[in-house]
Parts: sequence; C-alpha cells; structure tokens
Amino acid sequence: MCQHTPPCPTAEDSDKEAALPVARHPEQGWSLLCNQVLLFDDTGELLPNGAIIAPHRPLACERGAA
Repeated sequence: MCQHTPPCPTAEDSDKEAALPVARHPEQGWSLLCNQVLLFDDTGELLPNGAIIAPHRPLACERGAA
C-alpha cells in the first residue's frame, strides 16, 4: 500500500494516473505507479486486476485545430 502523505489515489479511483511513480523505465516506455498501475508512454494502462485501459492520448487534430 501507499506510504505517501497524503496517500496516492488507488487503482480504482478516477484519478489513478496521479499516483507517484515508484519505478520508471523510459527506455521501455512504462512506469509503475505507487498504486500498482503500469502506465505506458502511449497513455495506455494495465491495472493490478489485469484490466487494460486503451491509450487515450489526444489526437493531433484535437489540439488547437482552428
């Protein structure tokens, strides 16, 4: 469990990506967060229960296209 003060969001919380990283491997494209969520550079996630969250990076056309 999280030892940070205040505690990090759990893997079930909507803001789970706000948990602090405990291991970073940028050469492999992932970080392990304090709540045991694997966060990938493409914004995909692998949750501790094995559930997968697909990448949700904004598309280039959504960024200030005017």
